[in-house]
Amino acid sequence: MVNPQPNLDNAVVFEQLWQITHELRQKIEARFTLHPEPSTKDLEEYTGIDSNVKGSMKTFSGSEIDWLVHSLLHNSKTGFSTMRLTTWLKPHISVPHLAFEFSSFGNILFYIDYVPRNDLLMNLDDLNRYYEPVNQTFLTLQSDSRLSPFISKSLQVRVFQSPISLCYTCSPTEDLLTLIRTISHEMVDRWLGWIDVAEAVPESMRKLLSERDLFIRRYSAESDPGNKKAEQILGNELTNKLVKALWGGDRFLT
Repeated sequence: MVNPQPNLDNAVVFEQLWQITHELRQKIEARFTLHPEPSTKDLEEYTGIDSNVKGSMKTFSGSEIDWLVHSLLHNSKTGFSTMRLTTWLKPHISVPHLAFEFSSFGNILFYIDYVPRNDLLMNLDDLNRYYEPVNQTFLTLQSDSRLSPFISKSLQVRVFQSPISLCYTCSPTEDLLTLIRTISHEMVDRWLGWIDVAEAVPESMRKLLSERDLFIRRYSAESDPGNKKAEQILGNELTNKLVKALWGGDRFLT
């Protein structure tokens, strides 16, 4: 019997998870030309009601990327942290969007997903092309006794997730951080490969796809049940600014 690994210190877990998001962002930046979005510049560093709570949100866009968010919220006193890296493509192609969210407070919670661009029941080509290749990873993680599937109580959260959503909690150990890093890089590499060979969406369909993307991005930001908790930590005004920044609500006003 293999002896269980000891849990790592909260600070170590935070640094490793945050480092993973930077590694993934570097891969994306190596493929795309991205520009910082001025509409969220004042959110690049912020402090909560409790001065131990610090946060950062950076957003980017480019000719192929409509909206990329790299964000962090961290309480240095309690060790709680939550971070995300979400990449929303423009409607020139219909490859799924890419989502990563990691949280740590005792155990680790990780969410990794390809956000569908179409109704998968009506687009079986998308289902087979983009989701069937990840099904074995999904099944492998389901059978991993070190992981516990995380099923949100929120209907709004569950409807946003794809059929292969990788969403689990686990102990903060070195081997599981390695697993998270490995799967995260696999998901990015696969996604970049799809983009390289993607067929162009006809011009006549791009406006509708863009509107759908924006609706889903806004809905997912505004309906997140974590917003209520954020209000307690950050206050209503700052929380509302952050939620709006997640979907790019102020981007055309600057």
